[in-house]
Amino acid sequence: MKNQKKQKGQSKNRQSRDIEGQQLFHGRIIKALADFYYVDTEAGVFACKARGIFRKRGQTPLVGDFVEIRTTQAQDIEGYVEKIAPRKNALQRPPVANVDQALVIFALKTPDLSHNQLTRFLVALEKSGVEPVVLFQKSDLCSADFARSCQEVYQPCGYRSLVVSAKDGQGLEEVRALLAGKVSVVAGPSGAGKSSIINAVLGRSLQETGDVSRKTGRGKQTTRATELIELPDLAGEDGAKSYIVDTPGFFAVDASAIAEGELAGLFPEFISAAEQCRFQDCVHWKEPDCGVKEAVAAGRIS
Repeated sequence: MKNQKKQKGQSKNRQSRDIEGQQLFHGRIIKALADFYYVDTEAGVFACKARGIFRKRGQTPLVGDFVEIRTTQAQDIEGYVEKIAPRKNALQRPPVANVDQALVIFALKTPDLSHNQLTRFLVALEKSGVEPVVLFQKSDLCSADFARSCQEVYQPCGYRSLVVSAKDGQGLEEVRALLAGKVSVVAGPSGAGKSSIINAVLGRSLQETGDVSRKTGRGKQTTRATELIELPDLAGEDGAKSYIVDTPGFFAVDASAIAEGELAGLFPEFISAAEQCRFQDCVHWKEPDCGVKEAVAAGRIS
């Protein structure tokens, strides 16, 4: 009996010491792989698992989340994600949160620019609350007039756009300035030259950049994971870190979550023109006295 009490007392003391040895840190999830979330804090990177409470709530931590973690022991580089701060936005493909901007990269030629496809990307980003910046790539394959005419289509939308070329370097300095102090994700169709332009901007392969930046100390992983790759040479003026999302698959369009009734509201260029529509629920298709259709006919909207 005395031994049992003694063991219980030792167990309780040991548990108390363990709890006292734990520490709380705040940081950002920079990588998710298997069941681990790698959290960058002022004390270094910790490999953490999520508490079961998140599963009960139907909540999953995402790369880019700002979190509170608790270490398992004072000397450990492992811990548990305790809290997730409110997100300003989130994407599903790739699964990443708190993105500042999406570089939407489309080729002007080879393949030919598809305005319909680009529109789908822009609509999906509007739905997600992520600011798009359109990069018209491969300007070396077309005339300056053609490139300018493509930009003019999107000027009424208020989207920033740049004409760039990985081959001759056009626009690369502007893209570098865009990346500074931001979390950026890359979007665009296959063949647009996304990797080419990003590698040209960084002056090295993104994969090479990722290998250099990994600070987890857990050995080289062969499995690809969604990850925020820090760009230390492109830090913001206020010292804010710059990241680009490295993911097994570049951002893809998923319009299935957009309801028919909200679609028109995802076109910024419609907003002022829609005030002239006769019907409040006008979808700008077959309705009479539609301000948006009138703006299209007048050339104010593409």
